[in-house]
Amino acid sequence: MEINFENIKVIGFDADDTLWVNETYFREAEEQFASLLEQYETKNKIDQELFRMEIKNLELYGYGIKGFMLSMIEAALELSNNEISQETLAEILDIGKRMISHPVEVLDGVVEVLKSLEGKYRLIVLTKGDLLDQERKLVRSNLSRYFHHVEVLSDKKEKNYQDLLDHLEIRVDEFLMIGNSLKSDVLPIVNIGAKAVHVPFHTTWQHEEVEEPREKTGYMTVQKLTDVLQYL
Repeated sequence: MEINFENIKVIGFDADDTLWVNETYFREAEEQFASLLEQYETKNKIDQELFRMEIKNLELYGYGIKGFMLSMIEAALELSNNEISQETLAEILDIGKRMISHPVEVLDGVVEVLKSLEGKYRLIVLTKGDLLDQERKLVRSNLSRYFHHVEVLSDKKEKNYQDLLDHLEIRVDEFLMIGNSLKSDVLPIVNIGAKAVHVPFHTTWQHEEVEEPREKTGYMTVQKLTDVLQYL
């Protein structure tokens, strides 16, 4: 479905898996975690327990690597019946620390798109996760120069977006959001009357998976980020 973008003045970009690689490293960390716990349970059970713990802890820790680290530790204690060794707990912490210090891999086409759009639109980053980690990744990515504003949200629901747009004095009919998650970057946006472009990433956290609406309203899906330049 093609969207009319004539009124757009401000474009919001999601960060993780839209500007740079993120979810791939979580999948790798889960594999490492399962290997450390293989003496206690099957990989499938370990994966299920870790995911359950992450969801349970979202309200406490929010999104991001630090909450993931704490959930790994809690899951390890539960799966091992509190028999996990201090050495293994230290290895779990190291998994998280390696994720935090991992080099930022900017996705293909991102710089080309940002260079093309800067000056034509007001560009902002709207992401969720740990504030310090997201700020660090933005600096390491060398992309901060393209953005007028960066906002790390606790969640990406209709109210979060509406409150932010009101605060930044952005009209919903002049706002476009670009991101990889239907659940977080697209559907809440169209529900408040703004427009969105969905750019799928090859790996999606199961918490972000939702069924695509039968009728697309207010958004379009492109295969790669550079495709948006046909419309903007």
